[in-house]
Amino acid sequence: MRAVVAEQPGGPEVLTVTDRPDPEPAPGEVVIDVAAAGLNRADLLQRQGFYPPPKGASDIIGMECSGVISAVGEGVEEWQVGDEVCALLAGGGYATKVAVPAGQVMPVPAGVDLVTAAALPEVTTTVWSNVFMVGGLTPDETFLVHGGAGGIGTMAIQIASQIGARVITTVGSAEKAELATSLGAEVVINYKDQDFVEVAKVYGGADVILDNMGAKYLARNIEALNPEGRLVIIGMQGGTKAELDINALLRKRAAVIATNLRGRPVEQKATICAEVVERIWPMVEAGEVKAVVQDVLPLAEAAEAHRLMESGTHTGKILLTTAG
Repeated sequence: MRAVVAEQPGGPEVLTVTDRPDPEPAPGEVVIDVAAAGLNRADLLQRQGFYPPPKGASDIIGMECSGVISAVGEGVEEWQVGDEVCALLAGGGYATKVAVPAGQVMPVPAGVDLVTAAALPEVTTTVWSNVFMVGGLTPDETFLVHGGAGGIGTMAIQIASQIGARVITTVGSAEKAELATSLGAEVVINYKDQDFVEVAKVYGGADVILDNMGAKYLARNIEALNPEGRLVIIGMQGGTKAELDINALLRKRAAVIATNLRGRPVEQKATICAEVVERIWPMVEAGEVKAVVQDVLPLAEAAEAHRLMESGTHTGKILLTTAG
């Protein structure tokens, strides 16, 4: 198979296409002939040497894909060769083939083409597991998501608005604000010239915050929380260390939760994927929630795709396709 690898940590230029042995399915796994793979911020960190794959996972970058099942391992009964699927991966997505535990495989939602389906696994499972399973967002609450025009943000806005929550988001441009509004955000804050804490307070504060910035926003996120609010941190774009005012948390009876998806046990990932198929796929099939895809590049142009993501100018998802 062909695969994109980073032979050493560095910039996008370290990504090269090479040949690797075809994967064989272990018991409980399937092999997918990859149609497309989605990019995620964690991919950039892995390329830079800051986010190694979990023990036993492929060293090939890529945490989600879509494609067609080409082999089925022992004990797998729910999938057959020829099924069109998308999957949540611990690694291995930037390749023409990948082996994945069967529980992390999901059917392609009706009405979604096979390439676009690669944009769904990571964002839907991240949003569902963190905003709803961990954060406990309910229809009568206010939800603040940072980075509303990115892959996670665009999906979080849509799902939260569909369940009836008030959605507040931060973006960095007028164009991104327009996109966030079109997806269901009630309040859009341009973080370059507005203080999200002050704006959130005008609208009553936030019950759940999904944060990808980490240290940089910690104190201000807590300030923006309502009593019994939940801050869920899933990223470190703004650093890893900050001072935490425990008294501020105590006064609000609030919670700060830091979590990720990639390192969870296979059984937990399977549960999350099953809930996404049950709860989110009907929204996708009804046209109420969609994957927002800006660019689709060939696998051989993975370095350019990483440069585009690092520029911060993109909206939604960037995909790599194996076609051609």
